[in-house]
Amino acid sequence: MTRRTRLPRPGRPRVRSLRAQLTLANVVLLALGIVAATAVSVLGMRYYLLDQIDTELVRTRDSLGGSELTLRQIDSLSALSFFRDRVEPEWNQDEDDPDSVFAAVDREGEPVPVFGFAPSRAQRDLADAVRDPDALIGDPEPRDVTVRGSTYRVTATRLADGTGVLIAGSTEPLHEGVAKAVRFDLAIGTLLLLVLACLTMFGVRRRMRPLEDMVETSSAIAEGDLTRRVPSSCDPTLEVEQLRLALNSMLQQVESAYRTRERSAAQLRRFVADASHELRTPLAAIRGYLQLYERGMLRDPPERKRAWDRMMTESDRMGRLVDELLVLARLDQRPELRLRNVDVCRLVRDAAQDLRVQQPDRPVRVDADGAVLVHADEAGLRQVLGNLVGNVRTHTPADVPVRLGVARSDGAVRLWVADKGPGLAPDDAARVFDRFFRAGGGAGSGLGMAIVQGVVRAHGGEVTVDTARGEGLTVTVTLPATTPQAVPTPRAEETAPTG
Repeated sequence: MTRRTRLPRPGRPRVRSLRAQLTLANVVLLALGIVAATAVSVLGMRYYLLDQIDTELVRTRDSLGGSELTLRQIDSLSALSFFRDRVEPEWNQDEDDPDSVFAAVDREGEPVPVFGFAPSRAQRDLADAVRDPDALIGDPEPRDVTVRGSTYRVTATRLADGTGVLIAGSTEPLHEGVAKAVRFDLAIGTLLLLVLACLTMFGVRRRMRPLEDMVETSSAIAEGDLTRRVPSSCDPTLEVEQLRLALNSMLQQVESAYRTRERSAAQLRRFVADASHELRTPLAAIRGYLQLYERGMLRDPPERKRAWDRMMTESDRMGRLVDELLVLARLDQRPELRLRNVDVCRLVRDAAQDLRVQQPDRPVRVDADGAVLVHADEAGLRQVLGNLVGNVRTHTPADVPVRLGVARSDGAVRLWVADKGPGLAPDDAARVFDRFFRAGGGAGSGLGMAIVQGVVRAHGGEVTVDTARGEGLTVTVTLPATTPQAVPTPRAEETAPTG
């Protein structure tokens, strides 16, 4: 599958990927941790090793200073074995950097011979580096000195005859050990950083795969494929899965809204075309008669009377059509309801009585005894019944029986109008509520059932059709016991008779 990658636009700052930022953040944090751990361990090791050197120097100093010997006594053979066991100085070493240096100095700080050996170069350099033996003798803690570029820890004491003794231990091995430990830690830390960077890149790439799928899905939808959805990953995290579900829900709403808009636009185009066609027919008839009158072709009074009646008929037809269109338009604008308690049985009996007056030969049966109240708009319900009865009067023979009834069940009120006429085919029944639909191209404007559905939905109810070819037609209107205040319905002055 080809993945779409969007490049940064010219003129904008380069955008870093989230994968790179997370990897860099993890590497930086680990590097800081390694540096901190290395620094703590190195400082601790240096402090421990330095403390060992100082302890050894202080022990030697205290042993020599507490012996109360003079330099002459030290030179004697009897004292030599004592100090060899404790000090073990390298009396006459001339190497550059001995590990320990023992030097005797007079009161002016000049080195003097010990055990019959002249001062070595290391002893002289140590005496020069100390400069002030008295200050060092008075300091209980060893000090750092540098002898020919090498660092030493040095302490001092004074013998019984006033001769000063300098005792120094090299710290070069300590620094070398610390340097090796630092190099080892840095090498291990660098390896850990590389491993962490690789693992982070792999892990972040795996965790970011759902986001890449979201980008791909969004790009596909932007190109017109509204059916695409973000697939679920094999090992989803909670936050990413929540984002995926929310995005898919939003995409479903977008697709539904787009389909609804397309369908509404198609219905609007069809509605405008049908309305234009319906209005064009009476207008053409009226224009034709006016042209005949203008040319003087309507000379006889009977012809003028017939032309006048035809023009009035077409004008009434056009007026009814416009009124019905206004009713539908106002239903779409969601006007306020005028709700009150309405006796549905009384409305049904009135509609049946009107049908008997208009068609005395039609058998009419009414099942609406007593009173059934519903909170609704009376004018709207009268128009619903008028349209249903008008459809029966227009589309069925005058001797076909009709039954009207009302019943209350399950907290709802149902009223129905049933006839034994020719009925409708399944395809026609599916479109019976479409605007300007007329089954078989019959009479009327095709807006009556659309108005019925609009008014019933305005009351929060529903209307259904039960029909079959040759078995008649039953229209059932179901109204809730309580109608919401905010649901739209036409006002009394907005209703119009059906065509």
